[in-house]
Amino acid sequence: MEFLRPGSWAEALAAKSAHADALPIAGGTDVMVELNFDRRRPPVLLDLGQVSELRGWTVADGWLRVGAGVTYAELTGERGNGTAELGRLLPGLAIAARTVGSPQIRNRGTIGGNLGSASPAGDCHPSLLAAGAQVEVESVRGSRRIGIDEFFTGVKRNALAPDELIAAVLIRPPAGPEQFAKIGTRNAMVIAVAAFALALHPDRGQVGTGIGSAAPTPVRAPSAEEFLAGALAEDGLWESRGPLPETVTTEFGDLVSAAARPIDDVRGTAAYRRHALGVLARRALAWAWQDYRKGR
Repeated sequence: MEFLRPGSWAEALAAKSAHADALPIAGGTDVMVELNFDRRRPPVLLDLGQVSELRGWTVADGWLRVGAGVTYAELTGERGNGTAELGRLLPGLAIAARTVGSPQIRNRGTIGGNLGSASPAGDCHPSLLAAGAQVEVESVRGSRRIGIDEFFTGVKRNALAPDELIAAVLIRPPAGPEQFAKIGTRNAMVIAVAAFALALHPDRGQVGTGIGSAAPTPVRAPSAEEFLAGALAEDGLWESRGPLPETVTTEFGDLVSAAARPIDDVRGTAAYRRHALGVLARRALAWAWQDYRKGR
């Protein structure tokens, strides 16, 4: 196995162009597990840990650009050096990042690595779907943006071309509350049996959702989004911030559950996942609406 360690983004893109079969590695929290269990033996490892251009975040033209090398710990907003502001700007992603593994994993794992692995159970994915994120990818041929809805193409497969690397994630900071919830076989350091993210966008009267670990890829629940946005508009709740009718909360949970395409596996049955998603969706909506009514 050949090991490449570029010192700059330009060197990384050149290396990926020359070695299309190279497997990128940043924190190694997914890749090293596969190597240790002999599930994967790539001919080339491309270590991006020294590429400073992948770190940090900026805001421009209404978009928050988060470098692919930003870690879960930085996403939580608890690391100092401006990360508190990042966690405030992306509350749903911050909540999700806090549920990832142990402190050691959160200190090493990155948002770019989570996207690149494209796991159906990736903890960042539901919040990125709910926020309508875009993935900035680049090669020596140039850069492009991929909508998060089009990024996941199958189980652990993504829309990257063989010579492309993930440069950053772009998100419009939400105008309303965001929430994330997941359920697992234990309380911490667990792969989700089911996960759900919600984002309220009062500035445009829309709702965003994201479902994890309940389909071949992370997915949204479009019918649930349309129903909730319509109910809030019809009852004037976006403006009044009045209490949500129980019928709205119940129907929203049912529509989220119906959007999933789960399977039976060692972590849970398909029926349990559907039930859990309905519960998670109703809870996330109750929490988000409570925040919205309080002006958060």
